[in-house]
Amino acid sequence: MAATLLVVDDAAAIRTVVRDFFEAQGYTVLEAADGNEALALAREAAPDLVLLDVMMPGPDGFEVVRRLRGEGATPVILLTARAAETDKVVGLELGADDYVTKPFSLHELHARVRAVLRRARQRPDADEVLRLGALAVDRARRRVTVDGAAVELTPSEFTILETLLDAPGRVFSRGQLLSELGHEDGSERTVDVHVRNLRAKVEADDADPRYVQTVFGVGYRAGG
Repeated sequence: MAATLLVVDDAAAIRTVVRDFFEAQGYTVLEAADGNEALALAREAAPDLVLLDVMMPGPDGFEVVRRLRGEGATPVILLTARAAETDKVVGLELGADDYVTKPFSLHELHARVRAVLRRARQRPDADEVLRLGALAVDRARRRVTVDGAAVELTPSEFTILETLLDAPGRVFSRGQLLSELGHEDGSERTVDVHVRNLRAKVEADDADPRYVQTVFGVGYRAGG
């Protein structure tokens, strides 16, 4: 089934180029020129993924991500002219799934879109629930609960948690987790940001994590 994308950028030329490319690939593409229009369209049309410019008038991309994350887990890829790693980290900390720096290749952007959508839609063949203490990950329904209470994760956070719980005790390097995210050429700092966000959602005390533990100098593993 073709996906619906929401392209948000105050530059009409960029929206047109991205829209034409993705429509040629079979996607349905919606457009928004500013943050307020983006939020309204996201609520009304429920797109499968949002391609979101950071620097816009009104609510900027960071604020739009923050509001979207307060309402659900719609995948978001940031389109940013800011190459500084700190700006990328801010977006990830707010809950974005990925980022692409302008100017970008449309084919690279398409690869990122496919990877994020694949994580969001992935369904295992078995109706399996992974459990660790009070934490449960329903793989078929992509549903996470802690003590029975539902926890809303982004596709990237879910992928990391599922990967760790699928191999209890195994230590995954940041590079291996980047590969699971379909972002082999990305910064390892990306994984740290996703893990920090994940812990804030599932751990009773994210300073003393039980479920997602750090193995210093190596990476992360599921705790006991």
